[in-house]
Amino acid sequence: MKNNKLLFSAFLFITSTVSLAQGTVDDYKRAYSLRQKFNASNVYYSDVTPSWIDSTNTFWYVRKTPAGKIYTFVDANKKNKSDLFNHKKLAKKLSDAIGREVKSDNLDLMNLAVSKGCDTLRFIFNSSNWIYTSRNGNLINKGKVIMPSKQKHWMEVDNENEGEPVTSPDGKYVAFVKNHNIYVRNISTGKEKQLSIDGTLSNYYSVYISWSPDSRKVASCKIRPVHKRYVYYVESSPKDQLQPKLHKQEYAKPGDELPFRVPCIYDVNSGESVIPSTELFSQQYDLSYPVWNDDSKAITFEYNQRGHQVYRVLELSSETGKVRTIVEEAHDKYVNYTRHFRHDLKNGKEMIWMSERDNWNHLYMYDRKESKPTHQITKGEWYVREVIKVDEENKHIYFSANGVQKDEDPYFIRYYRIDFDGNNMICLTPDKGQHKAWFSTDMKYLVDVYSTVADAPITVLRNANDGRIVMPIEKANIDKLLEQGWKAPEVFVAKGRDNKTDMWGLIVRPTNFDPSKKYPVIEYIYQGPGDQYVPKSFMPYNWWMTSIAELGFVVVMVDGMGTSFRSREFENVCYKNLKDAALPDHIAWIKAAAKKYSYIDSERVGIYGCSAGGQESTNAVLLYPEFYKAAYSACGCHDNRMDKIWWNELWMGYPIGNQYIECSNVENAHLLSRPLMLVVGEMDDNVDPSSTMQVVNALINNNKDFELVVIPGARHTMGENFGEHKRYDFFVKHLLEVNPPKWNEIGY
Repeated sequence: MKNNKLLFSAFLFITSTVSLAQGTVDDYKRAYSLRQKFNASNVYYSDVTPSWIDSTNTFWYVRKTPAGKIYTFVDANKKNKSDLFNHKKLAKKLSDAIGREVKSDNLDLMNLAVSKGCDTLRFIFNSSNWIYTSRNGNLINKGKVIMPSKQKHWMEVDNENEGEPVTSPDGKYVAFVKNHNIYVRNISTGKEKQLSIDGTLSNYYSVYISWSPDSRKVASCKIRPVHKRYVYYVESSPKDQLQPKLHKQEYAKPGDELPFRVPCIYDVNSGESVIPSTELFSQQYDLSYPVWNDDSKAITFEYNQRGHQVYRVLELSSETGKVRTIVEEAHDKYVNYTRHFRHDLKNGKEMIWMSERDNWNHLYMYDRKESKPTHQITKGEWYVREVIKVDEENKHIYFSANGVQKDEDPYFIRYYRIDFDGNNMICLTPDKGQHKAWFSTDMKYLVDVYSTVADAPITVLRNANDGRIVMPIEKANIDKLLEQGWKAPEVFVAKGRDNKTDMWGLIVRPTNFDPSKKYPVIEYIYQGPGDQYVPKSFMPYNWWMTSIAELGFVVVMVDGMGTSFRSREFENVCYKNLKDAALPDHIAWIKAAAKKYSYIDSERVGIYGCSAGGQESTNAVLLYPEFYKAAYSACGCHDNRMDKIWWNELWMGYPIGNQYIECSNVENAHLLSRPLMLVVGEMDDNVDPSSTMQVVNALINNNKDFELVVIPGARHTMGENFGEHKRYDFFVKHLLEVNPPKWNEIGY
């Protein structure tokens, strides 16, 4: 009995020692110090972003060396590189011009443009525009930079009722809108002619007028506007005054009425109009601007149906007024119009079109007259990501794609070339990793930067005909990172909810990782069909994952079903069901990691995220409290009826139905049984802050305990520095079950 007591006491001592070794002052200080230790500035010969010079086979980039920044020139034809200019000479010239020392190893030339002959540089420095001619060393100050006018907020829809006159291709006329109608004016005589007579304040013509190539006709959309919705914000603590400020922001939400557009054509000489039937575009989410065909006989425009289950490319004859369908995409869930690509060939007969119709994203050649594809250009269980260029002369298409290689991470992006007929597909970036490429104007060369989360970037110049390496450019040096204790995250793959589909994610461990300890898990979540989110490229410091692990956690992130770029079937899991958030896949993945690694404690799992991740992390503790034990949720779109129209109607459907209620964290707030910290920026112009406050209200009404952090003046945020510290403390308290250190003891 005495021996058992001694063993039990020893056990208590060991477990308490382990607890004390996590979430301590030292852990916090180390966590905060990693921002500098693992900063990108400690990686040399990295971050290569080439700029091809005009239409030449030369380019420049900034070379990051231990001695400083070097603006570097590369001649691809000659296979050599050199300094773009004399750095010391230019630094001296700038120093003399502005009256203070400018260091040659840290020149910061903004918006740098290099002449074709590489002898003239135009750039912004010290808030002024400069021209430097390197041959004679002349430096000219062209005056202070004129600040651009305030741009419209991305949620603000253009009313299309203000704009400049549009000149005809032959230079004889200008077209414009006056009193809500279309007019033309003869430039030589000044005589005006009214073309439309039916425009009104509530049904007017767009100022974006398009002339036919033969200058005989104009096209514009007649617009029926709607009453707009606004979100209101109270800025509690403005910097320039004591009293609060009231702000408002245009903000369309799911179910709101939208403008209705009708493309119309007018003959300038006769005044005759072509007003089409709207049968083929009657349920508009959006209608694109009309673009004239080269023969001036028709205009082409695109129709996105409300609810996004139909998308059409339409042609309106300027002679008969008939509208016909060239392309129709239809799906019982949604047509993901964000994957859009269309290229009209110069022959006027064919079109290259991107579609997910075969469960993968591919390119098709369309016959415009027959309104059907002649053949599929790309095919297979992989995903076209972006078309870089269509070379009509040589009948080549240059594009990026993921998933072609079956022996690697299916999300890795590589670059390819294929013929119009679908033959001779060539990989131009064959090395393993995530690639980013920049092509020369003539498509003779490409600069390829590739890396993985564990392998630092390598930059090479390649031949764009066959992908062979022409010359090495840079190989990143991470010695300083390694000296500071940097360790790469682990790429971990495990089956999802169906026990057959691979889910790809990352595992981040603390720098003082000890496999004999038991580590709680914190998941960083951002799910949704807009993209895939787990990093694939080299990242010395991940703002959301690196530091928090130092407190004594294993931090993970995974792309589950409902995210993009695997297949339509994989993505469509989210449809009308954003509350799913792939959490069943995430749970299976974390359990698989815990099964493989005994130090991962799947009985203590927390989760956090922002925006969609804010919604999803709250979903986790409301719907899966047996697995997720605590959640930190920032600026969440907790009720999809409260959020922006485009995201939610695309994934949640239209019209608004019970699916919105079923997915609402407000409606499900009564289920809360785990610790929850809600964070919101009072000026969030991305997700209406009321979305969070309505969850707060529901929790209060259901007598639930939770924490709320409001950041004055903040917009869409994870919580800024204050919120980050609150997040650290929250998980230390609820997963490590120790009291966090006093803030003044940490010094950050």
